[in-house]
Amino acid sequence: MPTSLQEFARDIISQTPTDDVDFATHAVDRLLDQGRGTGASDLHLQPSEHSLEISFRIDGVLQSAGLFPGSVAQNVVARLKVLAGLLTYRTDTPQEGRVRTEGTNAELRVSTFPTLYGERAVVRFFMSSEQYRSLDNLGLPEDVEVQLQYLLNETSGAVLTTGPAGSGKTTTVYACLRYLVDASAAQRSIVSIEDPIEVAVPGVAQAQVNANADLDLATGLRFLMRQDPEIIMVGEIRDRATAEAAMQASLTGHLLLSTFHAGSAAEAISRLSDMGIEPYMLRSGLLGILSQRLVRRLCECASETDDPALLLGLPVQSAHVPVGCERCGQTGYSGRAVLAEMLTVQRNDLGRAILSRSDAGALEHLATASGMISRWDRAMAALESGITSPAEIRRVLGFQSSPTSTGS
Repeated sequence: MPTSLQEFARDIISQTPTDDVDFATHAVDRLLDQGRGTGASDLHLQPSEHSLEISFRIDGVLQSAGLFPGSVAQNVVARLKVLAGLLTYRTDTPQEGRVRTEGTNAELRVSTFPTLYGERAVVRFFMSSEQYRSLDNLGLPEDVEVQLQYLLNETSGAVLTTGPAGSGKTTTVYACLRYLVDASAAQRSIVSIEDPIEVAVPGVAQAQVNANADLDLATGLRFLMRQDPEIIMVGEIRDRATAEAAMQASLTGHLLLSTFHAGSAAEAISRLSDMGIEPYMLRSGLLGILSQRLVRRLCECASETDDPALLLGLPVQSAHVPVGCERCGQTGYSGRAVLAEMLTVQRNDLGRAILSRSDAGALEHLATASGMISRWDRAMAALESGITSPAEIRRVLGFQSSPTSTGS
């Protein structure tokens, strides 16, 4: 086995020469095994002029795994396409397919895209259906988990999970579905429309969009409303049509779950308003918005510092920073933690601000004044307890906003 991830490609080549007719088969098997074994979310195969660059996204960060020579790039990508049932002779158009792995409930999604030096391929490792089965092992703050369970026991209204790509939104929604299945004891009708279905959830009638049949998220949601549902999950709110259908469902006696791309809970309300959703629908239809981010956890090898250059302008006197050791693959990090904020919509000052179309900053100020613990509050607590580093907080939350501007 390689001593570091950077030597992974070299290790594969040392075991199977690139001129071996079975090189592509062996290489792809090793790459997929490595991705599953390290808990990677994605495998990237990026062609360049003379090589195929290999990277794994681990704990939200791309990490290099070395290079294959350019002479094998086409065969390696073609092997992935065979596994995913894609057309190997079409290299001039994007393609997407799935691979069902033997001996596990997990699936892989293979996506290819033509580039200057050949086809780029990305493999998404969908989580096993056994992972993150319940809310209590997501790592949510206790107060947020309690609020979320309270909202899930409502009979109507919308509960949205927001955050950027890779923040664990879908994982959280699937855990919510399992909670609802267990809580209902098969006595409530639970349906979903997704793009794509990432994990099968027993007890939920799951449907997938189908462009060839003109079945998109908004259309699927409208048809599902005629299926006598009590709980509806929409994979993602992407456009006005889906947002309107989702909010209408939340106002007509259905509990609706969905995900939405937004930087914060308050920003989600502003973005929905910008999409053209009427303020009264947001105030009356929204139960709560869970906004979450994932930060890498520091390994035990971390060291404490009070160097202002390493604190990156954050309002702490000292913090822990990554060092790197054999346990963490010299990255200084191992695993991830959740920074979460829960905004609940009530008929108070926040509700009135929604009706008056106040901006995200005003909404967030009112939410924190009403007791919401913001993502920045969570971040500072994580720093003070040594869970993560200033660099990781800035990587995930950025530099443009600051803790003081969010009411922390």
